[in-house]
Amino acid sequence: MTPFWRTLGRRAARQDWAAWLLSLFLLAVGLAFVYSASWRGEETGIVGAWFPKQVEWAAIGTGVALLLALTNYHVWIRHAWWLYGASILLLALTPVVGRKFYGAYRWIVLFGVQVQPSEFAKVALVLVLARVLANPAVEPRSFALALGVAGIAAVPFALILAEPDLGTALTILPTALAMLWVAGLKWRWLAVGAASAAAAAPLAWYFVMDGYQKERVMVFLDPSRDPLNSGWNALQSAIAVGSGGLWGKGYLQGTQNVLGFLPRTVSPSDFIFPVIAEEKGFVGSAVLLGAFAILLACYLRAAARAPDPQGGLLATGLAALLFCHVFVNIGMTIGLLPITGLPLPFISSGGSFMLGTMAAFGLVQSVYAHRQPRETL
Repeated sequence: MTPFWRTLGRRAARQDWAAWLLSLFLLAVGLAFVYSASWRGEETGIVGAWFPKQVEWAAIGTGVALLLALTNYHVWIRHAWWLYGASILLLALTPVVGRKFYGAYRWIVLFGVQVQPSEFAKVALVLVLARVLANPAVEPRSFALALGVAGIAAVPFALILAEPDLGTALTILPTALAMLWVAGLKWRWLAVGAASAAAAAPLAWYFVMDGYQKERVMVFLDPSRDPLNSGWNALQSAIAVGSGGLWGKGYLQGTQNVLGFLPRTVSPSDFIFPVIAEEKGFVGSAVLLGAFAILLACYLRAAARAPDPQGGLLATGLAALLFCHVFVNIGMTIGLLPITGLPLPFISSGGSFMLGTMAAFGLVQSVYAHRQPRETL
């Protein structure tokens, strides 16, 4: 066996197979309920191309994850600045040559394929922050480093916010803070950053947020404010989740979903969790949350056993991204958070989001494959 194939085989043997099984389980759940969210009864069957497209992207995403898992993550960190620069360029071009859907410029066509650059920018940002924060020439506890990280993160944050896509932009903040904390930044500087963000909230309300975003916050504070218009999605989502009961109504039997009360344009994507909760109830929802919790623990285990600071920071940042998406998506669909356009990892439909999610998973697997033996920890 040649050295290349021997190295490849060793990396395959050192994968976190529990994480792989969980990811495949979540992908299967996603496919099943994207199908359900597209189902309109025996009369019409599948509406549109949600399900077949999701099958394609899940297959491609799995291939991307496998490729990244079997390569050395240092290769991607070494080219992190190039990946970051490319993602910033795509974000800057999106409002110029991109396509406008639902009042936002979030998509651009590359080689005949419509992609959402913000999904790749998040992963590129984590790669570049892992490189910067792990640099031995940098003092990780200094305020200057915190300002530098803030500057690096501010560029994609501002460009994504301008699309506008507030939900995706906000995932950047906790991700950067988590990586700074793991890198050893002093607590007082983290507190200063959190306080600054809180102080900037009123300014964001008056000068940054669009009217529809403000309305979502107002509906969150008062669900009865506009139940037939801006509050419709939140209201129907809460009804779907609550009506599932303990065991659910049964697969393909969710009335809020099948009858279209939960809007058909969002039920396969941002509102996929209410479809699951209505059809599989509290028990099915708990199983899903349990799977995400164990997968998150696998990400953190990879970070803890990483062979170097770069790997630990990379896995930590990607774990923070996973947590943000799961927490915000489920929180908004059950009424604990305002509605934002943030999909559920591995589950929601969407090509760019699926590729970004699976790329992040593959990078974490690469870190785990290069882990230290337990006796050296």
